[in-house]
Formats: sequence, C-alpha cells, structure tokens
Amino acid sequence: MSPKKQASSVFFDVPGPKTRRITLIANIVGGAIVAAILVVIALKLQAQGQLEPAMWNVVVEPVSWTAYILPGLMATLTAAAVAIVGALIFGLIFGVARLAHLGVVRWVAGVIVEFCRAVPVLLMMIFLWYWFGSLSFIPDPSFWAVVVALILYNGSVVAELVRSGVINLPTGQHEAASAIGLTRIKALQHVLVPQALLSMLPALVAQLVVALKDSALGSAIAYSELLREARLLGTPLNTLQTLFVASVIFILINYGLGKLGERLARMMRGRGLTLDEKMAEDMPINVSASGAQAMLENPDDEPIFDESTRLRQEATGDRRHL
Repeated sequence: MSPKKQASSVFFDVPGPKTRRITLIANIVGGAIVAAILVVIALKLQAQGQLEPAMWNVVVEPVSWTAYILPGLMATLTAAAVAIVGALIFGLIFGVARLAHLGVVRWVAGVIVEFCRAVPVLLMMIFLWYWFGSLSFIPDPSFWAVVVALILYNGSVVAELVRSGVINLPTGQHEAASAIGLTRIKALQHVLVPQALLSMLPALVAQLVVALKDSALGSAIAYSELLREARLLGTPLNTLQTLFVASVIFILINYGLGKLGERLARMMRGRGLTLDEKMAEDMPINVSASGAQAMLENPDDEPIFDESTRLRQEATGDRRHL
C-alpha cells in the first residue's frame, strides 16, 4: 500500500467497488438536482426580465467601477488586512497566555478569549461604532469599529487554535524541549508554537477567509465596503446584478486566499522544528539554554555547549559529545 493510500486509510476504510459505485450514482443524482434548481431559478429570473442585457449595463460601465466597486473593494481589503494582522497578533499573545504557568494569567486570558468568541461580530461592531463615534480623536469610527470587532472575534479563534495546536502536539516534543534545557517560554517560542502554527495552517487560512467575509457586516454601520457600495450602485432596479458581481469578487478573493494557504503549507512543510530521537541523541548533556537554542536553529552545525559542560563530561568519562 502506498504511503498516501495508507495515510488516507487511518481515519476511514478505503471504499470498495460497491461503495464507489453508490458514491458515483449519488454524485450524479445530486448534480442533476442542483442543475435543475439552477435552471428553474434562471427561468424565473428571465421571466422577470432580470437577465436582459440592458439590466447588466450598470456593472460594465467604467464609472460604476471607479466610483463604487473599486473603492468598496479597497475599503474591504483594507479593513480585512488590518484585522487579519491584528487578529494574528492578538491570537498569538492570548494563545500563549492561555498556556502560561500562572493560573491568574491563564484565567484572565481565558475570560477575554471566551467573551470575544461568544459576542456576535455584528453586535460588537454596533457597540464599538457608537462608542468610537463619541470619541473625537478617532477619525473614522465605522472603519475602526469593523477592524476592532474583527480583531477581537477572529483573534480569539486564533488564540484557541494556538492553544489547541500546542496541546495536541506529541508529548515527546514538550519533554524533549525541557530535557535540553529550554525554558517554558523558549520552548513555546522555538519548538511548540512553530509546530502548532504549521499544523493549524489550513484552519488559520480558513479563519482569515471568515475575517474577509465578515467585513461585509460593516455595511450595517455605514462602512463603505464592497457589499454596501454594490447595493448603492444597484438601487433600485439592478441590485441583483451588482450583488452578483460583488459575490464573484468575494469568491475569487477567498479562492486566492485558499490557494495561498496551500502554497504556504507546501513551503513550510519540512521546516517545522521537531525534536526527533536523532536530534535528542546528538544534543549535549546539560547544554545551556542558549546552546540548545543555537543547535535547534542550526542543526547541521557542530554542537555548541559551554566549557563547564566539557569539563564535567571529561571528569565523569562521558565523552559522547566531545
């Protein structure tokens, strides 16, 4: 059995000929049903005149793109980009805080993360919009309300991804990091969190797509993002056409983000810092934390440890790494 086939059979049995035949028939029937539904929808739209070429003129005129669609797209991408960066920072900080030794730190981080996850994003946007609107030093309350709400919600989800990713790592990684002298913070920084980020990359990219789509909720607080601009452009007769164009743009962007995540996963695969048995055997006894960190970052270099370790090994006769 090939490695790929063997890996795929870990979670479920490989389907046999009968199961594959049933699956093929179900796919064909399901596709036919979906196609029939689409045909019915198209006929109804045609009967209402929504598919007439004249109804689509509004989405091909240059002024529609320069005055509505492109500015709305830039506003969406700006809010999403700032929110994504902020969510990653928020998630890393609070995800690591939930793994701290101090119970107070874990409790405070847990309360903040669970609160931000429980409150609906739109509700946070509305409250923040009213609050920021009362503060004279905030130039664009609607923009910052969208951004901060997205940071709090998506950052809390990223924090849970970080925490669960570190907890679900093999136990040997935690033990090996402690055995070579790394402190808890150093182990998280150089061994555990990088591996957790690599393993949760697909879920992380999916959450970034959610952040991009949730930026459309900003239309409820008068933020001029793509969805709101499409609705304004289509009012009152061409809303279907303009929203269709906006949905296609969202689909293309989200598809691109998904492909970017797959490419990042391929690039990062094999670069994750893993303490295997061979590395543990080659690690000097009682190596200092700085020496262990240097060896982890440059595993092909000569072992690095201080002179006191060498003298102790010479005195005890342990010459494995001399």
